[in-house]
Amino acid sequence: MRAIRAALVTDEDRAGFDDGLRQVLSEVRGSLDLSGLQEFVHTWWLIACDSVRDPGGRAEVYRRAAHAQQLAAAGRPLPAGEKTWRQLLAERGVAG
Repeated sequence: MRAIRAALVTDEDRAGFDDGLRQVLSEVRGSLDLSGLQEFVHTWWLIACDSVRDPGGRAEVYRRAAHAQQLAAAGRPLPAGEKTWRQLLAERGVAG
């Protein structure tokens, strides 16, 4: 777990990891079912790998999300992306 958290490059990712870990551990204590923890670790492992591979890209994701939230709050249309989801995932080595 420490290695995953250490690989996260953005404050948003670290906060999400910390909050999610607290939540999943609480669920595990109540249910004694580790499947939620396994899914959590797997998901954050992928995010950590992406962070290591493209730290600037992780920061850009949050910058764009904040910009989209500002536009939506102002009632303005959201800009269309230049690439499809399949193209973006393929660039990151994810088979679709």
